[in-house]
Amino acid sequence: MEFLNAFVALSNFVLVPAIAYGSQLALGALGVTLIYGILRFSNFAHGDTMAFGAMCTILVTWLLQGWGVSLGPLPTALLALPFGILGAAALVLVTDRAVYRFYRAQKVKPVILVIVSMGVMFIYNGLTRFIIGPDDQRFADGERFIISARDFKSMTGLDEGLAIKTSQGITVITAVITVALLFWFLNRTRTGKSMRAYSDNEDLALLSGINPERVVMYTWLIVAALATIAGTLYGLDKSFKPFTYFQLLLPIFAAAIVGGLGSPLGAIAGGFVIAFSEVTITYAWKKVVTYLMPEALEPDGLLQLLGTDYKFAVSFVILVIVLLFRPTGLFKGKSV
Repeated sequence: MEFLNAFVALSNFVLVPAIAYGSQLALGALGVTLIYGILRFSNFAHGDTMAFGAMCTILVTWLLQGWGVSLGPLPTALLALPFGILGAAALVLVTDRAVYRFYRAQKVKPVILVIVSMGVMFIYNGLTRFIIGPDDQRFADGERFIISARDFKSMTGLDEGLAIKTSQGITVITAVITVALLFWFLNRTRTGKSMRAYSDNEDLALLSGINPERVVMYTWLIVAALATIAGTLYGLDKSFKPFTYFQLLLPIFAAAIVGGLGSPLGAIAGGFVIAFSEVTITYAWKKVVTYLMPEALEPDGLLQLLGTDYKFAVSFVILVIVLLFRPTGLFKGKSV
C-alpha cells in the first residue's frame, strides 16, 4: 500500500506534469528543428511566434465565449486554434517576405540570419505585449480535471490522490496527433518529400526541379502551426504571459540540440529529456521517500536538489554538457 501511495505521489507531481510539459517542449522544438534543417538557421524568434499564435487563439476564444459558443467540458480554445494558426502563419509569411527573403537572396552566413531573427524576436514580443498586454491571461473554460485527487482517493482508498488536469490530457493527445500528421506529411506527401530533399541536398533538389520558395513557404506554415499549438497548450496548462514564451526559448533550444538539431525524432526525444530533467531535479522528494522508508529513517529535509526558480538552469546545464560531449545530439541532426 505504501509503495502504491509513493507511486501515485510520483505520478501526480513528476510523471504526469513532465509528460505534459515534454509534449509542449517537443512541439516547440520540432518548429526550431524544421527551420534549422530546411532554412539552415536557428530561429530565435520561435518563442515569440508561439506567443503571437497563442495570443490570436486567446482573442478568438474570448470572442467565441462572448457569443456563448463552447465545447462543453473541453476548452473553447480548441475551436479557436485554427484561427490562431492562421494569425501566426500570416505573421511569419509576411516576416519572411519582408525580412528573411532578402538575406536568403544575398546568401548570407547563417549567423547573420540568427542575428536578424533576434531582431524579429523583439518586434514580435513588443507586438504581442502591445495587443494583449504584459500580464497573465487565463482563457481556459470547461472541466478543470479529468480526475480529481478526491475522486481518486475515494475510488482507490489510498492516502494519496492522483489529479489529472483536462489541459494535460488534451496536451498529450493533441501532441500525438500533431506529430503523427507531421511525420505522415514529411514521409508520404510530395511536398513533404520535396522538403526533405531540399534539406538533405539543396543543390540537387534545385536540379530536380523543386521550387525553393514553395519549400520555404510550406516550412513556415508548418512551423506556425506547431508554434501556435505548442503555445496554446502551454497557456492552457499554465497561463499565458508573453514574457514566459521568451523564457521558454532556452528549454526549447536545449530540447532541439539534445535530440540533434535538424532531426524531428530528436526534437521529440529532447523535449522529454529536458522536461523530465527539469521536473525531477526541482521536485521535493520527501513525500515519495517517506512512503518507501521505515519511520526511523524518514528524511528531515525536503530532498530537493534545486528550487523551482532554477528549472531553466537545468536546461542550460544539459545544453552545455551536450554541446561539449555530443554536439550532434542523440539522433545526429542536420537532416529532416
